[in-house]
Amino acid sequence: MQAFYGWFEKAKAVLDISLFELGGRPFTLWTLAHILILVVVLFYVAGKLRNWMANRALARTGMDVGARHAVATITRYVVLLLGLLIILQTAGINLTTLNVLAGAVGIGVGFGLQNVVGNFISGLIIMFERPIKIGDRIVVDNIEGDVVEIGARGTVVLTNDNINIIVPNSKFITENVVNWKYNDARVRLKIPVGVAYGSDLRRVEKLLLDVAGAEPDVIADPAPVVRFMAFGDSALNLELRVWTTSGATRKGRLVSKLNFAIYDIFQSNGIQIPFPQRDLHIRSSVVGMKPTE
Repeated sequence: MQAFYGWFEKAKAVLDISLFELGGRPFTLWTLAHILILVVVLFYVAGKLRNWMANRALARTGMDVGARHAVATITRYVVLLLGLLIILQTAGINLTTLNVLAGAVGIGVGFGLQNVVGNFISGLIIMFERPIKIGDRIVVDNIEGDVVEIGARGTVVLTNDNINIIVPNSKFITENVVNWKYNDARVRLKIPVGVAYGSDLRRVEKLLLDVAGAEPDVIADPAPVVRFMAFGDSALNLELRVWTTSGATRKGRLVSKLNFAIYDIFQSNGIQIPFPQRDLHIRSSVVGMKPTE
């Protein structure tokens, strides 16, 4: 037991070594360890609180998943801020003595951390204004996918290839963003179709509408329509326009199904899909030739 007390006294003596003075008070190794331990516990508790609020407490209120995660994330930031202030106070650090340090950090932020701070502020704007939310189908900077997480620095977008792409939050504030589910799950798809000159366009129109009506992913209201777009060089250009509620996430699949069905119904009804062709006219003329000697 005496050996244990001796070891404890030596450890205490080491931990009481003053590293520097802060506000007229010594900053020891014990103070540093005290702060680090409490900060780790604080981040752990704040993370657990965020998950509990998003997945359990707020789930009972009927809020959508995006709103729940936004409120839970903001709550986590508030808890972290208040917790850090309390930890510093309990460690005996007078916050007024940190003014000079805060000024130096502010200068560093201004010069070296502009993008980090910009992304953090953009993340807060996204959470408050909610131009995008978890579950939305978005296109930004040539990246298309589903929003699965909105963090402090970046937003995680899951593509159809099952690849998670972390997009900086500032992209959603400074660039054009396509949100397929912003206020309505219905989207319209346009399927261009070309038929040969001489085709019965009214019959073609009926066949295209039959294809749209037979597809379960195409909704009846608004109804599908066919538009005669132009007289092309090699074809009469039409466009089948359909509405769907699943096109945002399965656009390529639905377009492919409609194209297959259109090709099959045109084949069975003798409707020709032309290929590019040109008429070549050769004008002949009599060329005078000098007789040979």
